[in-house]
Amino acid sequence: MFLPGSVMDKSPDSLDDKDLVFRELGYLKEMGGLDFGEDITLEPCKLLQKFQSQNKQLNLESSSALNRSQHRFQYRKPQLALVFADLLVDPQQLLMVTIANALREIGYEIQVYSIEDGPAYDVWQNIGIPVTVLKFNPSGIGVDWLNYNGILVSSLEAKSVFSSFMQEPFKSLPLIWTIHERALAIRSRQYTSAGQIGLVNDWKNVFNRATVVVFPNYALPMIYSTFDTGNYYVIPGSPADAWKGENAMYLYKDNQRASMGYGPNEVLIAIVGSQFMYRGLWLEHALILQALLPLFADFSSDNDSISHPKIIVLSSDSASNYSMAVEKIALNLRYPSGVVKHVAVHGDVDGVLSMTDLVIYGSFLEEPSFPEILIKAMSHGKPIVDNRVNGYLFPKENISVLTQIILQMISKGKLSPLALNIASIGRGTVKNMMVQETIEGYAMLLENVLKFPSEVAPPKAVIELPSKLKEEWQWNLFVNLQNSTLEDKSSKFLNNLEEQWNHSQRKKFGSPVAMNDSFSYEIWEEEKKMHIFDTKRRREEKELKDRTDQSRGTWEDVYRNAKRADRARNDLHERDERELERTGQPLCIYEPYFGEGTWPFLHQSSLYRGIGLSTKGRRPRMDDVDGPSRLELLKNSYYRDILGEYGAFFAIANRIDHLHKNAWIGFQSWRATARKASLSEVAETSLLGAIEKRKYGDALYFWVRMDKDPRNSLQQDFWSFCDAINAGNCKFAFSETLKTMYGIRTELNSLPPMPEDGGTWSVMQSWALPTKSFLEMFVDALDAQMYDEHHQSGHCYLSFSKDKHCYSRMLELLINVWAYHSARRMVYVNPESGVMQEYHIFKDRRGKMWVKWFALNTLKAMDEDLAEEADSDHSKRRWIWPSTGEVVWQGVLDRERNIRNRQKEKRKQKSKDKQERMRHKHRQKALGKYVKPLPEEDMEISNSTLLTSN
Repeated sequence: MFLPGSVMDKSPDSLDDKDLVFRELGYLKEMGGLDFGEDITLEPCKLLQKFQSQNKQLNLESSSALNRSQHRFQYRKPQLALVFADLLVDPQQLLMVTIANALREIGYEIQVYSIEDGPAYDVWQNIGIPVTVLKFNPSGIGVDWLNYNGILVSSLEAKSVFSSFMQEPFKSLPLIWTIHERALAIRSRQYTSAGQIGLVNDWKNVFNRATVVVFPNYALPMIYSTFDTGNYYVIPGSPADAWKGENAMYLYKDNQRASMGYGPNEVLIAIVGSQFMYRGLWLEHALILQALLPLFADFSSDNDSISHPKIIVLSSDSASNYSMAVEKIALNLRYPSGVVKHVAVHGDVDGVLSMTDLVIYGSFLEEPSFPEILIKAMSHGKPIVDNRVNGYLFPKENISVLTQIILQMISKGKLSPLALNIASIGRGTVKNMMVQETIEGYAMLLENVLKFPSEVAPPKAVIELPSKLKEEWQWNLFVNLQNSTLEDKSSKFLNNLEEQWNHSQRKKFGSPVAMNDSFSYEIWEEEKKMHIFDTKRRREEKELKDRTDQSRGTWEDVYRNAKRADRARNDLHERDERELERTGQPLCIYEPYFGEGTWPFLHQSSLYRGIGLSTKGRRPRMDDVDGPSRLELLKNSYYRDILGEYGAFFAIANRIDHLHKNAWIGFQSWRATARKASLSEVAETSLLGAIEKRKYGDALYFWVRMDKDPRNSLQQDFWSFCDAINAGNCKFAFSETLKTMYGIRTELNSLPPMPEDGGTWSVMQSWALPTKSFLEMFVDALDAQMYDEHHQSGHCYLSFSKDKHCYSRMLELLINVWAYHSARRMVYVNPESGVMQEYHIFKDRRGKMWVKWFALNTLKAMDEDLAEEADSDHSKRRWIWPSTGEVVWQGVLDRERNIRNRQKEKRKQKSKDKQERMRHKHRQKALGKYVKPLPEEDMEISNSTLLTSN
């Protein structure tokens, strides 16, 4: 793209050559020195093709890699979250309301979130879509975004919500961000020139987080090229221009003409074009002006130009030399003086369009969508002439057609009835332009970006959408709110953001206050004196200490005192109040979490303790357990993701006596808290009381029930629900895993029955039971059959798409199978009232439980066999079981006891050897006898005695 002014400077005489201006356009393009914007292209369709090819490749790999068929269960609708900065009435709200209404019709379920409230709240409520106004707290935004299959964010002002989306566990959620503002693109150049690279990089990170950044036209992606990370996409169409045009009609009256020096009865013609600048722009204007010249033949030929039509050339070039160029073109074409005028438009296009009578789109650039400036003109009720679409058409290769059209539009110094009729029709048409393209564009984008789990029903095709929802924007919902004043929210938002960023920089690096030399020298002198004084004082204290007689005792005493001091230092570490309170409780509930996005859902009372699945993202100043430091397996990201919260169970179980001192242990998913299904204070008291009184004995207490799970809206039985969330292969995977675990080689049915007896089951890993109950062998057997294919390709027959969590959904339900068939009572605790109800009572279980398979002695014997194998087999084969916890069997215990005995004997022998050395130690004989000198007073007395005797 080039500024036309530079071309005019290089060839000022070119305009004098009329032949150059009036030749055929094809010859002019072959000159090489001019272009008409053909190289200004954006191909966002490649992004969509990328998603489509990925989905096709995924299907091919899945069908060829997996030897199991998969099934989809349509138990619930796909979930979408729409996020806004505010609920003020503006064109973006109208756009998203129309899109949401259509998406809901084809099967989506939608929830709206907003940072601030506003009048549009009632609009969403009226169409039946729930709205939540977000509350920010120091720990973050309290929304579980994992409940949604995709997120749609609207406008730049919603940037503050991205802090949640850029944290685990929400970083991989599909996110589509719609941007319609220009303000940031303009500011980005100022940031770069001012050296605010940190601010630019911050925005780049936000743009990079979005899966797709959607723009309503093809110009915005080019303007935002600074932040382009290859995820830009264009869905043309927006009610913004029509909305602004409607409002502008009430703002601009005839005084707009007077302010620019035009009379109320003069015919004004506006020549508009592409918002891009290129070398051939001046030539386009010259050709359009040449085509309009015959219009002036119908007017009187006197020098008074008041009766002539006036022509305004609109462009985004504000250079003064381009205005001179336009005047030069008009002069060479023999236009009357003052008829043609160039106006540089910086933003108030509506003000100029409102006072014109006819608009000509004079750009020869092939636009990929209907030009926005023509939509604005039509919304003002202006007849338009274009070389491609809508209104009167003229071919760019034959400019003479434009002359014929203009003569039909203007007759006897005013617009013809035909032109007025076209303007009236155009105003009604433009109000609902591009609705169908917009809705179909968003539906197609979602279809290619979102991946649905097996229990979700895929949405219907957009062609099944009723035509009435694709014909017009939902203006009727905003009929009483449309004329509200539109504020420049984006500029205000960016100003506040820049102020916050500058404040944080000053706080981080300090205020750059310059100090004079004398002031800094005084500080240096004072610091130097204080340093000399401290050094002298420390030296004197050291000398006095050395002169003091100290009884150090024997070397054995010194060694013993040093060891005692070390132990005291280790024991006297500062303990958290919650840790002290937790010591006397019968139960501790651990809350596994991964990433800062989970912090708002974690408890801080003494009954709970967090356990981080990653060293990163741990809560500061909390006594949370560091999972990877307790279990090396969690340092492997593959197993951390695939085990999910089950990894926390293994981390706690590994040498549990060193960490967990309570008789009972519990776990609670942070997602249960997000769903408001966590224990209330009343329920906590009730649970602790039942445990202390041993009301139900060795029982499993749970408080998140399967029949209330949103994934189980049809109230399916246990194995049907497990199949639904695992692509129809849960029963097969469970059966094969138990066969591997117990070494069953026959076709015997190895699927434990989970009867439908009117009870319910535990979900979301929220339960409590005695500490001694743990099980790792099932995971080992499951990993043995899943690892090779899943680790290499990412495919798993328990999911339709590449899923790093693979069998974590099956592990979520494992606790039910173990508790039921190990003859433990299963008690549901109402999380609100604390009322308890026992399900699957023993008398109904008789003859259905596989007690021998899940008996503690059986599992303990199997565990010892695996431990013996792991202890004796040092081959390099991949085996997950030894990494899931402590490897213990009788041989290990005997070896450790022998090691301790040898160490004890070694210490005793060292002590004996030391005593023997001290006993036979060679001692140095005294070289002479030391006589202590007498004090001075005694010396004087002895001297006087000697003198007397003499």
